[in-house]
Formats: sequence, structure tokens, C-alpha cells
Amino acid sequence: MILSGTVVVDPSTVVDEGAVVVDGSTIAAVGDRADLLERYPDHEERAFGVVAPGLVGGHVHSVQSLGRGIADDTELLDWLFESVLPMEASLDAEGMRTAAELGYLECLASGTTTVIDHLSVHHADQAFEAAGETGIRGVLGKVLMNRRSPAGLEEDADAALAESERLIERYHGAYDDRVRYAVTPRFAVSCSEACLRGARELADAHEGVRIHTHASENRSEVATVEEDTGMRNIHWLDEVGLTGEDVVLAHCVWTDESERDVLAETGTHVTHCPSSNMKLASGVAPVADYLDRGINVALGNDGPPCNNTLDAFTEMRQASLLGKVDDLDPTAVPAEAVFAMATRNGARAAGFDRVGELREGWKADVVGVDTDLERATPIHDVLSHLVYAAHGDDVSFTMVDGEVRYDDGFPHVDAEAVRRRARAAAREFADA
Repeated sequence: MILSGTVVVDPSTVVDEGAVVVDGSTIAAVGDRADLLERYPDHEERAFGVVAPGLVGGHVHSVQSLGRGIADDTELLDWLFESVLPMEASLDAEGMRTAAELGYLECLASGTTTVIDHLSVHHADQAFEAAGETGIRGVLGKVLMNRRSPAGLEEDADAALAESERLIERYHGAYDDRVRYAVTPRFAVSCSEACLRGARELADAHEGVRIHTHASENRSEVATVEEDTGMRNIHWLDEVGLTGEDVVLAHCVWTDESERDVLAETGTHVTHCPSSNMKLASGVAPVADYLDRGINVALGNDGPPCNNTLDAFTEMRQASLLGKVDDLDPTAVPAEAVFAMATRNGARAAGFDRVGELREGWKADVVGVDTDLERATPIHDVLSHLVYAAHGDDVSFTMVDGEVRYDDGFPHVDAEAVRRRARAAAREFADA
């Protein structure tokens, strides 16, 4: 297949009348459209306004999709413990499967081809199966919580780690290596030292398994960890082994200079979630400073109850504007940096090679974006358009690993059936 249009290869490379040739699961060529049509005469051509790399959701909660709108205008810890965690606890296996499917379909329809997904304590296998069915690329993990947890979610640490190992053996590298595993403590507040150290030991025992957790999202969280341990949050995570090039820390809003030094020195990845941080009034992550220090910063939507969308295009706009306001500098966090956060930086955080740019020999994770729209007229700079003007519903075509997963509809999944089940499941926990 040949995908033609204005091709955004990476944050600094655009081919105005370009094309991407896909053979199997990989990109065979990228370049001038006329040249590639001549070289590949037997390939079907699909034309779009913009052809771009699939976006990477560097921190999402697919299984919270059924809770969109249940806890608006609420502070983080109240939001979490009074509404969101009880909702997670109420879901049975079928509800968890439906929630994950709904989240992944929303991602695919809006141009996100890869997710780093923080699941829940129970029924994590249902999300892995949903990832396989919908075709999304992802790093998924069962949540670990062995203290300060609501009824139905607190587990014995050893049992939780054993279940995580079972899931690793079943799903890490599954679906032609589209799906991998991350050991996933909820956060230091709800995990004991033994649980956190066990997470590191488990990740080390399996090649390619990552660690994914929340960190320093909210001042109350930071204060609780300091009361428990006598240490700042990032220093505590470093102490128990939860920093390093295989670790993704979501949020990192409230970090001091010494903690930022640790993040940079250890090569730990940070995922910025601007909409969530604004909606929960958690604060503004020091993204410009992280980037200046060479810290790899990805971009995430977080969960539907604290965002209320999984549209990564919206998140790009929010990240850039919030960074400018925070620094009182219109040059801060420019479009190029944000697009990198949403593509190749996210792929680095997820641990996927040859993902996040459109290059020969790389994975064919590609989206087609419509531009025959009022808000896309005129386009003086395509990267500016994607970051500041485009919406997820401008995406009309999504390909993952060379397979078409969205084409103004889902060719492999009955989306209406998923929505119908989601509405029924949401009514059940709302009435509980």
C-alpha cells in the first residue's frame, strides 16, 4: 500500500508531496510521491491531507474508560480513593474487557497506535486480550496495591507479584511482539517497600519487561511518601530500584533539583499528562527543564475520568500552551518538541525500536489525517497544524504493524457492540 500526502517523517522532516510505501508490517520506502508511484506500480494508493507517525500514549488508563465524567472537579486523592478505585473494584472480567476495548478503540480512532497502559488489580488478562483483538501496540501491566487500598483492590504483595509473573509468561511479546509487559505498582503510597523492591526484581528477571508507575503527581502524595520514608518521592523510588532506563514515571510534577538530577542520571523516562494535571489542579510539570537536562519526556492523556478524552492531539496542544504559560515564554516547549514527545519519545519510553517515525525499515504504524476542513485552511506549517489545530477526529486512517485498524470505522471490531456493552456496564456500577 502507498499512503500519500504531506508526509511528516519526524519533528524536523516533512515531504510536501510525499508518500510512504508499506510492505507487510514495515515501511519499505519514504519519499517523493511521483517517484514512489513509479517504483511501486502494483501498490494500492491511499491519499490523505497529512501522513504522520502513529502517536504514542505514554501513560493511559484504558480500563477507566467506563468512568468518564464520574468524578469531575475533585482533588486527586479524593478523586482516586472515593470514585475511581471503587469503580475499578466493581468491574468483573467482562466489564474490564469492555472498558479496555473501548479505550483502545478511542485511541486508534484518534491516531494513537501505541500505549503504555496502567491497568487495574484484577482481570488484567482481559486487557491483554483486548489489545490483541483491537490491534493496538502496547506495554501493559497489572496494578500492584498492597496497602492503603479500598476494599476489593488490596492484595498480598507476593500473590500480586506471582500473578504478574504469570501474565509476563503469557503475554510479554505476544501478538507478534506488539504487546509487552510492564510491572505496574500503582504508586508508592499504596505499595510497601517489599512490593516495590519485588517489582524491580521481577522486571530484572525477564528481558525487555519495563516498570511503569505514578510519581510526584500531587503535593499530598509527596508529603505522604516523605512521612512514610523520610525521603522525597523520586529519591525513595531510586532507593527501592524504581528508576532507570526501563522505568516510566507518570506525571513528575513536584520534583526538586536533586530529584531531577536523579531522573537525568538514571535515564528514567517521564510522561507528561498536562490535561489531567490541570483538571485535578495537581500543578505544572517542569517539562522545559526536563528536556534541557536530557530527560526523555513522553506525552500521555492519563485516564478518561481525569481528562475526559484519550485524544493525543488535544494533549499536544495542551502540553505546549501550558509549558509556555508556566515559563512565561512563548518559545518554551515548541511544536517540534511536543510532536517528538508524542511520537519517538513515547516509543523510547515504551521500549519499542523502530517506532515513532516514518523511516524505511521501521514499523508501519501510520495515520492519515484529513485536512479538507475549515480549521485546516490554510496550512502554512504542517507541524503547527498537527500540534495546535488538529483534533483526533480528523484522523480517518490508522495502521498498526502494517494492518489497517481504523478506516473511518473499525474493520476488525464491532465498535457498536463494544459501545453497547460499555453503556450497560457503566449503568451497573453507577447503580451499585
